[in-house]
Amino acid sequence: MFGIGLLIRGYALPVAGIDVAKLYVPHGAMVGAGLVALMQVGLLIARRGGAPEIAGATDDTAMRRALGLGGIGYVAIAILIAVMGGLVTELSPGMLVAFVAYAAFAAFVHELIVGISAMHAGWFPAFAVALITLIIGILIGFPPVALGLLVGFSASTGPAFADMGYDLRAGFLLRGQGADPAFELDGRRQQLYAAMLAFLIAIPTVWLAHPGYFAQGLVPPVDKVYAATIQAGATADVAWALVIWAIPAAIIQFLGGPSRQLGILLATGLLIPNPMAGWAVLVGIAIRTLVLRFKGPEATGSMEVLAAGFIGGDALYGFFDSVVKTVPKGK
Repeated sequence: MFGIGLLIRGYALPVAGIDVAKLYVPHGAMVGAGLVALMQVGLLIARRGGAPEIAGATDDTAMRRALGLGGIGYVAIAILIAVMGGLVTELSPGMLVAFVAYAAFAAFVHELIVGISAMHAGWFPAFAVALITLIIGILIGFPPVALGLLVGFSASTGPAFADMGYDLRAGFLLRGQGADPAFELDGRRQQLYAAMLAFLIAIPTVWLAHPGYFAQGLVPPVDKVYAATIQAGATADVAWALVIWAIPAAIIQFLGGPSRQLGILLATGLLIPNPMAGWAVLVGIAIRTLVLRFKGPEATGSMEVLAAGFIGGDALYGFFDSVVKTVPKGK
């Protein structure tokens, strides 16, 4: 579904002359699939008996407690943002309550959708999902300052959730997949310490770098999209488009179930204008299917090593390509 979404987004305009982004197809699809995924996650946690499926795994009681504390934390952060951003004097009491409730809900949903996409596809549409929360915020009627704070808050949650999930999952695999519960918990604790140390290092780094970064106009293109969206506003046609395209994606997500995340993956592909990646995804699936059919399950390990090499090579190329492009021409 991820590959199909990439191909539809990539070829709809040149082949059929249809710009799915301007029709809000990806946005509506993510809204519909995201809402169903949220319900599926909630029902899954509520229905399971609370016993961990594997040794060292977090049981559902702890998961529910963590999600509950996270939700309360998001409400507190939304209140702090409203106070520091001056929204207390700018918004009416009703709109202020609506902002706090929606900002906390959007941040919570954002991290779940982005985390699910990252785990299943390796891509996390963090900024695209933030754009969706922004469009809905415009439809609610929040003023520009509140919208800017809203989209910044929403965009900050998903990548952190996805990246920490990557890290913890990698550590879980390296530590024997929970074979030693005490070792597993200690390993998670050490990973948390490392992440917090990196966070403390990042704060002064960003503080020192951001004046020159903004002075040179090095603003990410997606931020210009957010600003243009706030300036343009939204209409009833946009709301209607979101509803229309949310329905089929919600049905696909429901039929696929919580383990497959078909709707989320389709919407993720629709949000990314990269058809070549779609072909790469489908070719990779075809190769994996053929190898498992003829070589058996024992070939899984060698394929994962091969995939890791591909990812490492791609990362090295991307890094050095970016470095080379920053060097002024003629030097």
